[in-house]
Amino acid sequence: MSAPAAETWLQVRPEGLYCVPGDFFIDPLRAVPRAVITHAHADHARPGHGAVLASAETLALMRARLGAGAAGARQQPVGLGEALTLGGVRLWLAPAGHVLGSAQVAMEYRGQRVVVSGDYKRAADPTCAGFEPVRCDVFVTEATFALPVFRHPRAGDEIVKLLASLALFPERSHLIGCYALGKSQRVIALLRQAGWQRPIYLHGTLMPLCRLYEALGVPLGELRPVIGATKAELAGAVVLAPPSALADRWSGRLADPVTALASGWMQVRARARARGVELPLVISDHADWDALNATIDETGAAEVWVTHGAEEALVHAATRRGVRARALRLIGYGEEAGEDGGEAP
Repeated sequence: MSAPAAETWLQVRPEGLYCVPGDFFIDPLRAVPRAVITHAHADHARPGHGAVLASAETLALMRARLGAGAAGARQQPVGLGEALTLGGVRLWLAPAGHVLGSAQVAMEYRGQRVVVSGDYKRAADPTCAGFEPVRCDVFVTEATFALPVFRHPRAGDEIVKLLASLALFPERSHLIGCYALGKSQRVIALLRQAGWQRPIYLHGTLMPLCRLYEALGVPLGELRPVIGATKAELAGAVVLAPPSALADRWSGRLADPVTALASGWMQVRARARARGVELPLVISDHADWDALNATIDETGAAEVWVTHGAEEALVHAATRRGVRARALRLIGYGEEAGEDGGEAP
């Protein structure tokens, strides 16, 4: 007997992707009885589920952000590569390389393998396990930066730009907008790798997740709160804050700050100008155009489903290479879900 078509057992519903035989949703958009969560960003990890299956790190981050109960009435940690069976569906998690704990969801049912990527990147990141391609029949991929204009530079080269600016303006604070989960910790770790061992100052909203990263085994070096620091201490210092705080009165305590923003969207200079960003840092936690297409090819998937992003461009590119492709058009993932949501870009 031939394998059933994937859409007969993995369906698009208003709540999100639903595995029929396993009776679970993947990153559902509203509270459901059973959810498998790829990572802890707000547009993928919603509160109120009856049961949540995810990596141990994702569950810890969800508890920190949502509260113990809101993160799921029953929480089941699953190690990467650890297989289990739900309703005849063999399921396991594979590293996604997006943020700490992020995972792809791999499923096998009646001889067919489907992999749901969640958000992912292919660039190295000292704060999380790197992406691992999983061979499959159907690949469900994100498409945040799925346009040919998005070819991200090496993150290390962007950090070199930051260090050059710090050397050029030693009397000025460098205020970097970073999303609270994933981006801020990655920027800190990249700075440490590049040799910046001075204290890094944090907006109060970033400190709890940085401390949790450290508790989960990711060293970040000396971190200090901005509150209580003098303007003299902040002169020449690196200061991290959520993007929404860049233009706040809060930043007035800094020493003539150079304003930076770490985001894949900074490749679009008009976005940087619109936000008054003096030093755009193109540091993305998502795969760019080339990486998205290369990943599709590496999976060997004969069929690709594309979601949350520039779906049509990636569908067109895959189709031209002989891959069956379609856009899922799921609504609710990405920037509209909150500034630390789908981008963390």
